[in-house]
Amino acid sequence: LELSGCAALRELGPGVAAALPALHTLVLSRNALGPAGLGAGLGGPLPALRLLDLSGNGLEALPAALGGTGDGAGEAAPAFPQLRSLNLSANRLRELGPGLARAAPQLQELLLSGNRLRALPGGLLPPAGSPAPFPLLSRLDAADNEVAELGADIAALPALKSLDVANNQLRELPAALADCPRLKEANFRGNQLRDKRLEKMVNGCQTKAILEYLRAGGRGKGKAESAREEVRKKKREKQQKKDSGDGEQDDVEEASKLLVKVLHVSENPAPLVVKVSSSVKDVRAFIVCCVLKGVNLKPGNALKRFLSMQTKLHEDICEKRTAATIATHDLQLVKAPLTYDVQPPDELKITPLGRKEIKAKDLLRQLQLEAEEQRKQKKRQNVSGLHKYLQLLDGKDSYPCLVDAEGAVISFPPITNSEKTKIRKETRDLFLEVTSDTSLQICKDVMDTLILKIAELNRSALENKEGSGSDMELDALCGPGNLNLPLVVEQVRVVDTDGNLKVLYPSKTDLATVSSLLTVIR
Repeated sequence: LELSGCAALRELGPGVAAALPALHTLVLSRNALGPAGLGAGLGGPLPALRLLDLSGNGLEALPAALGGTGDGAGEAAPAFPQLRSLNLSANRLRELGPGLARAAPQLQELLLSGNRLRALPGGLLPPAGSPAPFPLLSRLDAADNEVAELGADIAALPALKSLDVANNQLRELPAALADCPRLKEANFRGNQLRDKRLEKMVNGCQTKAILEYLRAGGRGKGKAESAREEVRKKKREKQQKKDSGDGEQDDVEEASKLLVKVLHVSENPAPLVVKVSSSVKDVRAFIVCCVLKGVNLKPGNALKRFLSMQTKLHEDICEKRTAATIATHDLQLVKAPLTYDVQPPDELKITPLGRKEIKAKDLLRQLQLEAEEQRKQKKRQNVSGLHKYLQLLDGKDSYPCLVDAEGAVISFPPITNSEKTKIRKETRDLFLEVTSDTSLQICKDVMDTLILKIAELNRSALENKEGSGSDMELDALCGPGNLNLPLVVEQVRVVDTDGNLKVLYPSKTDLATVSSLLTVIR
């Protein structure tokens, strides 16, 4: 259920929870809902809800159902026992209470950017001695707040993999961050840290180095050297103000952000279109696509890192492909127009990555046999690779597929892509697709993150000149000394069989969730 972009919507009518016990996705973004206005509609439990989006409502406090003021749940059953993703960004929240941990114990993703929070985790964690809060929380985004204190109790989040506190008021980072066992990605940029060596690491996005530095107690630079660096910095700032005025620093910070330029359908002489069959509605209903141009996968291990990044996204934000599935293609090998359709297992043919052409039912049987062999060899229940996604198609009479103009299947979500459109080191332009049987918003959120990650990898590959390719080759790609040329995202229209628009990505509101790290030129 989505009710978004309605400035007159100030309250959610009573009984929504009682009337929709099977509701799994609720998007209420960009309205004028307050805690009281949400209280009636969310007054009862939503046992099946997995995604709740309350972004852009100007909330100053959480509704009682989410553990806000007036929460009297105590030890009662959680109101949202299956909630995985909660988006509270672009509100006016100043603090969060421990009631949220009780209301949504299975939360995996908490988005809090663009609020007025002053401390993190702050009151989010219950008192010591309580059951471990948020045992599955892997992503915490609190960029663009007023956070001046990052507490040591952040280490009490055992599953935390991604932490974003960019553009806050932090002066130091707690050593306890090094005790977060799974933390892989952390963004601390845009904070005026006292330790200048640490600040340099932060600006270089060196998460591993940051954690090692904190673990070692910040050792490595003497006081005299730090003092000299502070003097040099003041001299540079003085010279900048003299030469360029006070606005120079803002320009420098903006220039350091990743750039993406959106090419609108109206500006594109040959826009790509995906036609959706009505039959997908009961199989895998949602698809979002776009074209990304200007990627460089030639340097060093850039292609390997690209594929590894995609695997990580499937594990994290895509929830092991249960929420969404990503497919990436070499645009030059894609024969448009494309059709998103379903086919019976004994009719759908595909040439999977690294394999010969095969029918879908035979591919699944083959993968099941390989999975059994894996279990026998490794003497354990867990399997790796495509084998762990086979159960996602259980009970399906037809399978989803993306078909090109020549009738070839180039994508079979959530299992595999086709060898026909496989990405190689020479690939410069990508066709990206995200599909889901859960919600359109999940597709968009995953696509936003995918574009951000590709932009980060592209910048990293060019800056580091990763082993392969000469300076001359880099200059030919980027222009000498200019590594910040924008990637170009071309809008792709998804239409029904009559040509009516279903989805246009990226729209004006897309890519907003990654805006703290990405400058979008529209």
